Amino acid sequence: MHIFTYQPPSIPWLDIRYKDRDIIVINKPSGLLSNPGRSPDTHDTAITRLQRCYPEAILIHRLDCDTSGILIFARTKKAESHLKIQFQNRQAKKIYIAEVMGHVSEQQGKVNFAIGPNPDSPPFQILTDSGKAALTYFQVLEHRVQSTLMELKPHTGRTHQLRVHMLALGHAILGDEFYGDTETINASKRLNLHAQSLTITHPYSQVEMTFFSQHPF
Repeated sequence: MHIFTYQPPSIPWLDIRYKDRDIIVINKPSGLLSNPGRSPDTHDTAITRLQRCYPEAILIHRLDCDTSGILIFARTKKAESHLKIQFQNRQAKKIYIAEVMGHVSEQQGKVNFAIGPNPDSPPFQILTDSGKAALTYFQVLEHRVQSTLMELKPHTGRTHQLRVHMLALGHAILGDEFYGDTETINASKRLNLHAQSLTITHPYSQVEMTFFSQHPF
């Protein structure tokens, strides 16, 4: 079983990229949970930090602890309902950037494998026909010496989807302590996965908005 030691970063403490009366958008750092777990040690999270300044903030979606990037919150119940429907109906458009081990031979393509929890080793996920449908589109951005920079567009939002799908492709994400081998883990001090952009329809104005945070890789 994977031992989880939580040491959330203090810098930046809170990187707000946009706010209005309905929504708040932050750039979450790698190593910070989106919301608290059961242990008291996990209370310091993106939502609890935000609620210290904006008590009304409501979590809409999540990023893995080790994934950085764009995270959106609602400030009203009406905005919460509107945004959650967009995510549930797959109307929200998400683009991730990942750096993976080795050279991916296909310039673009998709990974379409169902994913489900590993009953013998939670919270790990595995490819399984009994799991939930999961689809990821990918495109190669750059071949590096021993790695490939990828643009990933998840059509679904399963737990660890991008990490498991890149592993299924034969190219685990650098720094992935869950699914990478020793070489992959040692290739980066963090998980090289970043939620670079999110496009939603604003819950009040109905205008399409895109929020962007440049990947650090």
